[in-house]
Amino acid sequence: MKTIRPLRPEDLAVVCEHRRKMFAEMGTEPATLEIASASYAIWVAPQLADGSYFGFLVEDAGVVVAGIGLKVMDFPPNPVHPESNKRGFISNMWVDPEHRGRGLARELMMHGEAELLRRGATYAVLQASAMGRLLYEKLGWSSTAEMGKMLGKILDKALE
Repeated sequence: MKTIRPLRPEDLAVVCEHRRKMFAEMGTEPATLEIASASYAIWVAPQLADGSYFGFLVEDAGVVVAGIGLKVMDFPPNPVHPESNKRGFISNMWVDPEHRGRGLARELMMHGEAELLRRGATYAVLQASAMGRLLYEKLGWSSTAEMGKMLGKILDKALE
C-alpha cells in the first residue's frame, strides 16, 4: 500500500541517497558526486532537524520509493512575485526506476507546491533534469531568465 508522509530528521540517509542517485543519473562525475554528497549531508542535516528543509517521501509496503525536498527562502520581492519575500525551492525529486510511470512524481509535486504555498511562498523554482522537464512543463512550470556562475573559479582568475 502506497503512503505519502512528511520528511523526518531520521530520513537524512534517504534524502542523501536520493540526491546522489539523481545526480548520478544525470551524468555527474563520480569524484564530484562524492565531494558534493559529503558536503550536502553536512549542509542538510541541521535543516532537517530544525524543519527548514522539509518535504515528503512515498513508501510502498514500508519501503521508500520516491521523495521530494523543499525549502522556503528569503528572497526580495520583484516583478515575478511583487508582494512576497518568500521563494520556494524544490529539490531532490527522485522516483525509484521500478516505480516510475505511476504518477508518483506528479503527486509529490502537488504535495510540494501546496506545502510551499501553505508556508507563504507564492513563487517557486527548481532545477530540472532532462527527464523531469516534461512533467514540470505539464504542471505549469516554465523556464526563467535566471543564470548561474561559479564565482570562485572566475574570481581566482580576476585576482591574478
